Amino acid sequence: MIVAMNADATQQQIDHICERIRQFGYTPHLIQGEERTVIAAIGKGDKKEHIESLKSADGVEDAFPILQPFKLVSTEVKKERSVIKIGDIKIGDGGLVVMAGPCSVETRDQLLTTAESVAKSGAQLLRGGAYKPRTSPYEFQGLAEEGLKLLAEAREKTGLKVVTEILNAEDVDLVEQYADILQVGARNMQNFELLKKLGKVNKPVMLKRGLSATIKEFLLSAEYIVSHGNPNVMLCERGIRTFETALRNTLDLAVVPLLNELTHLPVVIDPSHGTGKRSLVPPVARAAVAIGADAIMTEVHPCPEQAWSDGPQSLRLEDFAKMMADLQPYIKLRQQAAAAA
Repeated sequence: MIVAMNADATQQQIDHICERIRQFGYTPHLIQGEERTVIAAIGKGDKKEHIESLKSADGVEDAFPILQPFKLVSTEVKKERSVIKIGDIKIGDGGLVVMAGPCSVETRDQLLTTAESVAKSGAQLLRGGAYKPRTSPYEFQGLAEEGLKLLAEAREKTGLKVVTEILNAEDVDLVEQYADILQVGARNMQNFELLKKLGKVNKPVMLKRGLSATIKEFLLSAEYIVSHGNPNVMLCERGIRTFETALRNTLDLAVVPLLNELTHLPVVIDPSHGTGKRSLVPPVARAAVAIGADAIMTEVHPCPEQAWSDGPQSLRLEDFAKMMADLQPYIKLRQQAAAAA
């Protein structure tokens, strides 16, 4: 259930409601808005007598059940958009953030060359895989900690923040030392032990939609992370598997406005995995920005023909620079709108 406190509710009244919620067998989650405090009572039931009891308490404006199965990530609980901060970077404030880099961290020269180029072109975050979940056991699986160290070096040299994928709950402590954003890949969207562990970290998490996941399943996976204590989650649409074979995946751009209706979490679009074709990445990126995505993530490589993974969908350095130049009018409009809001 949701308990909306009056704008002038005292801390003592808020604490009292939290205690009453615990007595009813729920777990209280405080959501501090600009104007008032909302308390989400998470648990089974939402019994009518509990709601009526809380409605009558001092400092309470209203109490009502949460209709969606995903609770804490729902706009029912929090109307204001969540803004995730990574240093000076803000994701979800109405502007646009660009993440770019190679699918896999291969060599020091490859990574630093890419990082310096995408930073010059206007990217704010460097993406790169130190751990690579591959369909075939014979394909390159990543450099592991060596790759993480190279990402950290690239961050030091360029100022770019780092987003990288994590595969196992056992690796969370290690990856957290190097990454600024921990990415959960599509294959791990329902790795619930990993999601629970990420709920305990003090770093933002980017959750990718599973290969065949529904929106409900996607948001319930995000709920795992938030309900275990980490509110800094962003959702990444990277395309889903359908009957279509012309593209690597079917990119669901309609998910952006839909998620903006259902959740307060920022939305990221990955046009590289969403299409699998280098030539389609820039136009799809423009569409993602126009439809309201909070961030885009693209794969970039100095020489895609020699890439150890995902070469066909990786932009060349000059391709990325041109795409960023073409995006500038869209980015400026978004920045103006964010400033006006």
